[in-house]
Amino acid sequence: MSPQPPDPALAAAHYPMIGTLPEAARHRLLAAGRWARVPAGTLLFDDHQACEGFPFVVEGSVRVVKCAPNGRELPLYRVTPGETCIISSSCLLGHEDYNARGIAETDTVLLMLPKAEFDALLAEPTFRGFVFHLFAERIADLMQLIEEVAFHRLDQRLAGLLLGKGRLLHVTHQQLADELGSVREFVSRLLKGFAAQGLVKLSREQIEILDPAGLRRVASDGRQAEGGRTGAM
Repeated sequence: MSPQPPDPALAAAHYPMIGTLPEAARHRLLAAGRWARVPAGTLLFDDHQACEGFPFVVEGSVRVVKCAPNGRELPLYRVTPGETCIISSSCLLGHEDYNARGIAETDTVLLMLPKAEFDALLAEPTFRGFVFHLFAERIADLMQLIEEVAFHRLDQRLAGLLLGKGRLLHVTHQQLADELGSVREFVSRLLKGFAAQGLVKLSREQIEILDPAGLRRVASDGRQAEGGRTGAM
């Protein structure tokens, strides 16, 4: 844990709700919050651990994943500055342990509000509204993820993932598989199919987009690349 910074506006800048709290509640939140600076790759919480507090992400990002017994991961969402972690919120509200894993994706600065203070601040309409509003937004995001996993084939999801990131992507097949909640072998097979169709050019840890319009067609109608006939997972 690092000491509380002298300027509490660092948190309020990303979470304007803090500035709208009554003075006593705002002081309580900032005084009780524990600051932490963690390097990329730090495990912040894991399955079956008790939830100790409500995190405000001030810098960096946290990747939240669901882990299977065989070691595979399904990415659920990221928490960036100004956002909240629905898993932490639900654990605190339901008095349950974590049922997912949170990992600092980059060097990250957090303001952690202890559980007792979280419970007390729920009495404030402004804080309660903030928690439940972002809770609802995350639920909508997770419903979209469920729809993609359940109803879209892996080739559609991969094509969509490749789009919108520029012509040249510096990424490994394993990183793409992690992002899609799949396995590297399936992703590599599909990428080879995309390359055979002239949609992409593959090289070591690099993918060049040759035909973005073709990828958009795959993403929208699920027309599969040759050699990529696999299930969604």
